[in-house]
Amino acid sequence: MEFELNKTQKYIQKAVRDFAKGEFDKDLALELEAKHEFPTQIWKKACDLGLIGIHFPEEYSGQGMGCLEDILVVEELCRADSSIGSAVALSSFASEIILHWGSKEMKATYLPAVAEGRMLSAGAFTEPDHGSDITQMDTTAIRDGQHWVVNGTKIFITNGGLAGFYCVMCQTDPEAEPSYRGISLILVEADRQGLSTADVGRKMGIQMMATAEVNLKDVRVPLSNLIGEENKGFYHVLHFFDESRIQVAAQALGIAQGAFDRALGYVKQREQFGRKIAQFQATQHKLADMATKIELARLITYKAAWNFDQGRIDPKLTSMAKMYAARTAVEVADEAIQLLGGYGYITEYEVERFYRDAKITEIWEGTKEIQKNTIAGAVLGKLR
Repeated sequence: MEFELNKTQKYIQKAVRDFAKGEFDKDLALELEAKHEFPTQIWKKACDLGLIGIHFPEEYSGQGMGCLEDILVVEELCRADSSIGSAVALSSFASEIILHWGSKEMKATYLPAVAEGRMLSAGAFTEPDHGSDITQMDTTAIRDGQHWVVNGTKIFITNGGLAGFYCVMCQTDPEAEPSYRGISLILVEADRQGLSTADVGRKMGIQMMATAEVNLKDVRVPLSNLIGEENKGFYHVLHFFDESRIQVAAQALGIAQGAFDRALGYVKQREQFGRKIAQFQATQHKLADMATKIELARLITYKAAWNFDQGRIDPKLTSMAKMYAARTAVEVADEAIQLLGGYGYITEYEVERFYRDAKITEIWEGTKEIQKNTIAGAVLGKLR
């Protein structure tokens, strides 16, 4: 079976590359990272071009495209710059929850705001005491008249403190057995009284992305802020992860390709022992291994996205894509540093930043261990 991107998809790739070439600047990237600052102006320009929310319907300011087109954007942004690209690409994080399960009013209010660059979005799932275990929620949402009253704390929230709204996992039925059958998703606007955020502090990488603790104390929101079905929030989030993990795979893929591009350019120019580094067989073998890993990561990531667009939701495949692409990003960026030698360790040469940004892809949206659990469960089936 032959696989090839169509003309529209190739045009999207070129458009993103041209955009990044014109707007991404190495000195600006270093400045923004040092200041721990979100690339606001670049994000807004990306939105103006229709790159963010490209998979939203046109009525919500999207382009009416699919997951595959969306991840092509993510990949190219992160290839151009791991930090700026990640921040811009994930500015719409968790908005798909509104896209798939939000009411018409929610979609009309929030999706255009995200796509047009008026608002960042966030998903509030992880809790301090439970980490990867999203079957357990200490955050509660209790009915009080026509409102939900939300109390709890979320941690490691991407875009926390900058987002205009949060999709919050809450325990709405404390008597449910098992407890995840009593979890719901509640939309909480950032300006609601009782919601506060605190930055988690300096991170190893993704310095341009806000990562926060979100505290909710007696936050009152209308009952209409329920997203999807009551007590079905856990299942809604699992479905969302099947899409978001493909996006993270694309992020990792772009970072790997970007690190490879820089290493390849360096070894073609750098001379040692009287000849170009690229002429040494040891260098060529490293490049061959890196290129092979990237190609395999691209194939499984694209396949996962294509399947998603066909309505074939395969948690095993999305977990494989996320796990393998993330590992590839870390390994390729590490090897890129090695090829550059001492220069690879210097900030100006970028690959050390790609390495630092790569590692998060093995952690968020489910650690690699969680992905292995999903894959193994699908391979083994039910054990008696």
